[in-house]
Amino acid sequence: MTKPAEAEISEVPATSTLARAIRRFAQTDGDHNTVIPALTLHRRSAPSEPLHCIYNLGLGVVAQGDKQVLLGGEAIDYGPGQSMLTTIDLPVVSHVTRASVREPFLGMMLTLDVRAIVQIASEMDVPRSRRNDVYGSISFKALDAALLDALIRLVTLLDEPALVPRLAPLVQQEITIRLLTGPHGPQLRRLVTAGSPSQQIAKAVAWLKQNFVQALDGDELADRAHMSPSTFRQHFRALTGVSPLQYQKQLRLQEARQLMLNENLDAGGAAVNVGYESASQFSREYSRLFGAPPQRDITRMRLAPAAAADRRRTVATSTTRGMGPRRASRANASQRA
Repeated sequence: MTKPAEAEISEVPATSTLARAIRRFAQTDGDHNTVIPALTLHRRSAPSEPLHCIYNLGLGVVAQGDKQVLLGGEAIDYGPGQSMLTTIDLPVVSHVTRASVREPFLGMMLTLDVRAIVQIASEMDVPRSRRNDVYGSISFKALDAALLDALIRLVTLLDEPALVPRLAPLVQQEITIRLLTGPHGPQLRRLVTAGSPSQQIAKAVAWLKQNFVQALDGDELADRAHMSPSTFRQHFRALTGVSPLQYQKQLRLQEARQLMLNENLDAGGAAVNVGYESASQFSREYSRLFGAPPQRDITRMRLAPAAAADRRRTVATSTTRGMGPRRASRANASQRA
């Protein structure tokens, strides 16, 4: 079932200013890194195919065009005038649904620093979340004018690279403050509330990303989160949209796809590298997630160079960000599109 993002809103006129700023620095299709490490800009001149990826802690904004995100069987459409906040790493399927050469999709992604959020939240008098409340780990909200203005200033600061080291951290701090005190505030504050279910699940997710090759022991993960197994599974699914086992499976399969695509491993080698003992089970689960057996899927991706480039960037970023030294060296990519 498809539904619009949370707020039914008309397009915010000022997003056209943000679109012009993004277009200035993203003049070709693709994902563009910037001199501000946390900021990436994204452009597409046509709707894109659904792409499996993992969304990290960050703020996504569409300035022009439309996008759809599929999480746990629910499809959410969002576009200009709306923002998307993710507070823990989430396996999703996303794609651009409205874009053309004349009016390309234009968006931006700002990665957030959890340590900065904790520090700023501790220094502010913000409403406290109730300890036992469970919040989703992704939220879509209307862009308020003040937050939009800060985002525009951050992007236009790219015109003055000499000033970026001194001014960008200040604007990023302002954006974090506005997120904590704005519509996304409850989600973000919940992430940093000591001992909250959201924080415990975030720690479990981080552990899974570091150790997904290992056999999964659900009871051990629950112990790490100081929860009973049933409570842990309930909170984990509420926040990620999938069970711990499904989450691990997606991490494994996306890493295997990256190994085959970028490092030319065959299916058997990739399966072993990500923790599978059965090649047939790997092939079945790979086909179920990506729609084709491993060899056919990789061949299809290599025959579509532009699409493959997007997939390589996203898959590498998805599974290697935050991993240990052995795998982190593989992540040579920009943030998600």
